[in-house]
Formats: sequence, C-alpha cells, structure tokens
Amino acid sequence: MPKVIVAFPGGKHKVLTLSYDDGRAADKRLVEIFNKHGIKGTFHINSGLLGQGDRLSADETASLYQGHEVAAHTVTHPTIARSPKEQLVEELFQDRKQLESIVPYTVRGLSYPNGSFNRYIKELLPFLGFEYSRVVETTGSFSMPDDWFEWKPTCHHKRDLMKLAEQFVNLNKRQYLYMMYVWGHSYEFDNDNNWDVIESFCEYIGGRDDLWYATNIEIVDYMKAFRNLQFSAASSFVYNPSVQTVWLQVDSRIVEVPGGAKVTLT
Repeated sequence: MPKVIVAFPGGKHKVLTLSYDDGRAADKRLVEIFNKHGIKGTFHINSGLLGQGDRLSADETASLYQGHEVAAHTVTHPTIARSPKEQLVEELFQDRKQLESIVPYTVRGLSYPNGSFNRYIKELLPFLGFEYSRVVETTGSFSMPDDWFEWKPTCHHKRDLMKLAEQFVNLNKRQYLYMMYVWGHSYEFDNDNNWDVIESFCEYIGGRDDLWYATNIEIVDYMKAFRNLQFSAASSFVYNPSVQTVWLQVDSRIVEVPGGAKVTLT
C-alpha cells in the first residue's frame, strides 16, 4: 500500500493567509501592498457600518477586494456571546445577505466581533451558511486548524512577525503541512505609524515558489475537497468527485488528482 498524504496545490506543503477586520480606509493601502507581492487576504466586513466614518462604502468594497475574500464580521459588530438568539441570527445571517449583494459569490467565512463566541454560536454557524470563523487567540505555531469554527491564527502582526516569518520560510519537513496565519486591523498601522512592519513582511515572504498564497475560504475548500476524495481500500487509486483539483504526495511522488478524475496511485 502506498503512503498517501495531502499536499497543497502544486505539491507545496506551506500556505500563507492573512485576515483583517472592519473594512476601514487603511485597507486600501494594505491591499495595494498585498497585490504588489502576490499575497492574498481575507477581509471581514460589518455590512451595517459601510460608509460610516472612515469605513469603506459598498462600491469601494466591491472593487477593492477583487482577488481577495470578503467575509462576514456581523452587521453592527456587537459582542455576540451576550446577544439574544434572535439578534445573533439577524447579525450573522443579515451580514451574509448584505455582503452577497456587493460581492459576486457566497460569503461563507466569519471572524468573531470583539473576539466574542461560545459553543452555542459555533454550533449554530453551519446552519447559517458559514464554514469557518477566526478567533483572536494566537498560537505562535504553524499548524493547521483542528476546528474551523475556532480557527486560531499564528500571530497578530504586532507580535514577532518577522521572527515567525523567518521560521516559517525555513520549515522544510515535507511530511507536514504548515500554515502561517496573520491577523489584525489595517488602521493599526496608521495608529502606530509602522506601515514598514507589514511592508517588510510582505516583501520578505511574497513571491516564493514554495508557498501557496490563499484566502481563508480557499484553504477550507481545498481541505474539504481532499476529505471528499474516494480512495480504494488499498489506496491503489482515487476518485475526485469535486470540481477542484487536489494534490497528493504518494510515497516520494507528487500526484495531481483533477476534479472528476480517477487516478491510479500505484
């Protein structure tokens, strides 16, 4: 029986993803930096606050985040663990509806406003069309999430960003999948007068052939496609029922399994 493990697209074993909350004007500069270095981000938006203060308008949201992911952050940013269930459902589901009237795809991701969540909320999210949610607790590590509805990032950009980036770049054990996940708020760079932090990070870590640059939902969808692969009992062949190509490491070989295809592994 061959030894089969999942790889990221192109046979890679490291993925970088970032997410930023609130949809503030500073996202314009942040997206420009991401685009310059081929980095993808997920941007969590409060649809009920669009255009207020320095928050981006609906039209700006539609144009700015192309090539990235727009995800939910509730309509008005309440502390949802303290909300009655009626308001909880309204804040979450209405945010999806309003964002989906702006961007041309289903909104399936979330970050908890004020970092507020509990088990009840986590159990409710799949029934409201969500497939993941990011928390604010960080791990300082590069492991893949065990719970998509309590997705812990590696770090906030204020904490050891370049040190962790250097560690991540130098990881080379291909028997593991590694993920570096950075989160924050773009306006913090204005407040702290330190745009050089994210500019230096993106310049250092962008444009690398051995990294997959992905949005949050792209990672979720890819891992789901892997879990849906149909392997023979002896792992001698595999059928991919999805439309998404999945890459495998089979012993020492990298094998591509296109959507709708049956591939021999031995």
